[in-house]
Amino acid sequence: MDHDIAWPGSVRPGGRTARVRESVLEVAGDLLADRGFAHLDLTEVAAGAGVGKTTVYRRWRTPAGLVADLLVEMADQSLPRADTGSLLEDLTANARLVAKTLTDTRQSNLFRAVIAAATCDDAAAAALHAFYDTRLTEWAPCVEDAVTRGEAPAGTDSRAVLSAVSAPLYYRLLASGDPIDVDIADRSARAATLATIAGTFVTTADAVSSVP
Repeated sequence: MDHDIAWPGSVRPGGRTARVRESVLEVAGDLLADRGFAHLDLTEVAAGAGVGKTTVYRRWRTPAGLVADLLVEMADQSLPRADTGSLLEDLTANARLVAKTLTDTRQSNLFRAVIAAATCDDAAAAALHAFYDTRLTEWAPCVEDAVTRGEAPAGTDSRAVLSAVSAPLYYRLLASGDPIDVDIADRSARAATLATIAGTFVTTADAVSSVP
């Protein structure tokens, strides 16, 4: 992915412009969570934020531009990774953080709307991919450190491990509708940890031969 892409509104300003951006993104996030991407209207966002609609249209141009910048903001505000010294504990912290986000009414609705936007708009899709790339990069050292400590085999794909932790939770949110709670978060972390130790996520040829 090209990380030099600057989506509309993604260059973070200062001063009054920063305050305008904060207000616009807050209103956009509320409307997305309440009504979904299909009903996100830039004129309504401008009115809700107390900003001239010309400013909003000039800066963000489209609803997808707002979604892209909102994802940039969400990535910036995400909590840092855990560093407990244990792969299981680190992955449990990750799973619980995802579960907490997906069970928050506003946040879960917001993620549904953003994912819906990504299915029909290339800019929104690119922004969504960049958001998760940022989160996977932030948490990758949890797995890399586990390899260094000997908890996980060399050649383990950290991104695959982290995806395995959160995938069951997103499946429940977007597909099955089954409840998301601490128990399922902890089970997801345990399953990913056991699979990691077993070498399931080893990707390099040299490392595969060393996995028991």
